[in-house]
Amino acid sequence: MTMRIASHSVVTGLDDVPRPLTLELHDGWIVAVHEGITDDAELLDGSLVPGFVDSHCHGGAGADFTDPDPARVAAAIEHHRAHGTTSLFASTVTAAPEQAVEQVARLRGLVESGELAGIHLEGPFLAPERKGAHPEELLCDPRPELLHALLEAGAGTVRMVTLAPERQGGMSAVELLAAAGVVPAFGHSDADAATTRAAVDAGARVATHLFNAMRPIHHREPGPVPVLLDDERVVVELICDGVHLAPEVALMALAAAGANRVALVTDAMSATGCADGRYQLGELPVQVSRGTARIVEPDGRPGAIAGSTLTMDRAVRFLVAHGVALATASRMASTTPAAAHGLDTVGRLAPGCRADVCLLGDGARLLRVMRHGHWKQAATT
Repeated sequence: MTMRIASHSVVTGLDDVPRPLTLELHDGWIVAVHEGITDDAELLDGSLVPGFVDSHCHGGAGADFTDPDPARVAAAIEHHRAHGTTSLFASTVTAAPEQAVEQVARLRGLVESGELAGIHLEGPFLAPERKGAHPEELLCDPRPELLHALLEAGAGTVRMVTLAPERQGGMSAVELLAAAGVVPAFGHSDADAATTRAAVDAGARVATHLFNAMRPIHHREPGPVPVLLDDERVVVELICDGVHLAPEVALMALAAAGANRVALVTDAMSATGCADGRYQLGELPVQVSRGTARIVEPDGRPGAIAGSTLTMDRAVRFLVAHGVALATASRMASTTPAAAHGLDTVGRLAPGCRADVCLLGDGARLLRVMRHGHWKQAATT
């Protein structure tokens, strides 16, 4: 079936100039983009932007993506779609090796069927000093046999692995992953600037939630952040929820790296879309209060931030509310992450791309979501 939709403000992802355009769609694909508003198009009130691409997300709607119940995993996927994420990675948290292999094997089918765009392994190859919400006793060095087992279980569906390159075998693991076509991501690391630079030279191409769970900047010992912001080969993830980063820090990162190298991610956990209360993130108990998730320490005190309850539409609204142009925020939410992970049919509104579209109103409020040419009801919050 062929249809045409149009708006006076269309952000294609090919440039940063919203303008009147008509999208011609057929069987879930964009087949043409026409200048102006054609007579036979459905004219929509609002801005059309590419569907969001979230490459770091652990779950939502009460379920983790590693949940063995397919219905609960489907509900988590659907929750994020209703918030504009039309392409979604399932991120895991640190687990015992045999459990991690089982999780990848389960998620593989969802990637092969098109429900997910890929699998992201966050752990277990992380630094204990920067473990965040990962159980320290399960962290380990990236042994080649474990890496191969995980990649074999995924059969090409594992797209990214976060690791601390200073661990024994870390640099070799970066090289192994890059050679296998998997994006090595620098993260949960206590590395200094020189080690960070060596990791990028070895093939690390993404910085997992920049600033969070890594050595902070010091004026005499800069650590990883300046290296990652400065190197043109690296895309840096930002969690723009107002909790993980102050607005000033997010804007500083954008000014330093530019929208072509900043990817918005949610790092959302199972509590996303749910009420405050007690939840589980992998092996660890989590308490969510006022939408902020923190590990519950053995003595009951709140510990490290444990992912987020963010959705991509809220991340875009956050940036726009702090003065970022809609087209720039859209690039960070769609075009940049798609390019970073080689997803060449999403992240742009152009012929040959999937008909994945978000309609945004005032203040970048999400109004409607189209995935593969079918409109879905957008979430109201």
